Amino acid sequence: MGEHVLVPFDGSPQSEAALDHAIESHPNATITALTVIDPIDAGYGGRASFPSFSQEWFERAEEAAEELLAEAVERGDDLNRAVETDTVVGRPSRAIVEYADEAGVDAIVMGSHGRDGVARILLGSVAETVVRRSSVPVTVVR
Repeated sequence: MGEHVLVPFDGSPQSEAALDHAIESHPNATITALTVIDPIDAGYGGRASFPSFSQEWFERAEEAAEELLAEAVERGDDLNRAVETDTVVGRPSRAIVEYADEAGVDAIVMGSHGRDGVARILLGSVAETVVRRSSVPVTVVR
């Protein structure tokens, strides 16, 4: 079985750069673009507790994930590479690390949003957490 590279993909310029880097740096690898649906994004407001709101939010999140991953596939097509896709639900850093472990990936290539200083302390860093917790090598692309 060949090399398998995971690229967390959220449609940001940084995730696009990471996908490009993975394709260029791992020419014989299977590339999987992964989008994470974060249930925290549904919010903590009163409406989030209503089942119909939660279901509607989740359906919209799934549709958005499909659109993002279609962009990843198209980007791969532009570079003459097949890109596999998958979607998971969970907190991004944890979901990425768990997916990598369960799918047996050999490396993770991900974008960094480039936050620093107070913003990084307050917001945390998905890339930093993945680097610390991953059992496979992680390349962070800026």
